[in-house]
Amino acid sequence: MTTPTLLVLDAEPLPRLGRLAGRVRIEHADESTLAERLPHADVLLVWDFTSHAVRRAWPGEGPRPRWVHTASAGVDHLLCPELAASDTVVTNARGVFDGPIAEYVAGLVLAFAKDLPRTLRLQRERTWLHRETRRVAGTRACVVGSGPIGRAVAGTLEALGVRTALVGRAARDGVHGPEDLDRLLARADWVVAAAPLTEETRGMFDARRFGLMQPSAYFVNVGRGELVVEGALVRAVRDRWIAGAALDVFAAEPLADGSPLWELEGVVVSPHMSGDTVGWRDELAAQFVELYELWEAGGPLGNVVDKRRGYVPGH
Repeated sequence: MTTPTLLVLDAEPLPRLGRLAGRVRIEHADESTLAERLPHADVLLVWDFTSHAVRRAWPGEGPRPRWVHTASAGVDHLLCPELAASDTVVTNARGVFDGPIAEYVAGLVLAFAKDLPRTLRLQRERTWLHRETRRVAGTRACVVGSGPIGRAVAGTLEALGVRTALVGRAARDGVHGPEDLDRLLARADWVVAAAPLTEETRGMFDARRFGLMQPSAYFVNVGRGELVVEGALVRAVRDRWIAGAALDVFAAEPLADGSPLWELEGVVVSPHMSGDTVGWRDELAAQFVELYELWEAGGPLGNVVDKRRGYVPGH
């Protein structure tokens, strides 16, 4: 039996794959070598989940891996028409980031409600200014995206006493459909974007949607940067259509030095880190090893992406 070849699209630090030693031939590639090595691989591990190299390399000549796994929840960085139309199975890191991202969102909601960004600024200025802050319990949230991350966010906010509505691709038990989104945005104190990037969700938070929100509402994006029309968000915060925003993802990363988001009052910028807790890379590697062992044994894989929809369908 021929030893399978696992090709890793590298990023530092490299994944710990020691459990697979002797069972698979591990090769490495970067953006410059991926295209030439892709035809010789049985499995591709996209460890560099910020790279778009797969989209560029996949349409080339020769055979392609039977399975592609990305160490990320989103798959828009690798899905191209040729990969989507192929028989190759695509899996993602669903399940690793849910709890950490939910905690991150809860932290931002508490920080905004308790005016912590302003408190820190006033402390640096040595200014003693008493204020009143908001209670979180009893407020309303609209979480857009009903996958594991969105559900974890909703559950964590509900534990804080926030009345939370979850919006998904289609209405089902406990989940609102897209037809309810505008109504829910108009009454929400907290709007959380946690949806995958698809043709339906790209640019969904535009000037019209920000215009529906309350002037006291805050917007949090832990989904994908391209869910948002950034110019419309800048205007919405600057002109006080909404109270502020916390952004962990952006259309282009890293965020450009000249972006007005860096210095816009009421905006918190973080560098795509909401799900990255201590040990997260080891969790990602362990998840891949477990999936590889299923694949090796001929068993059904978990976290299989519907390549037409661009995400793992819910159950």
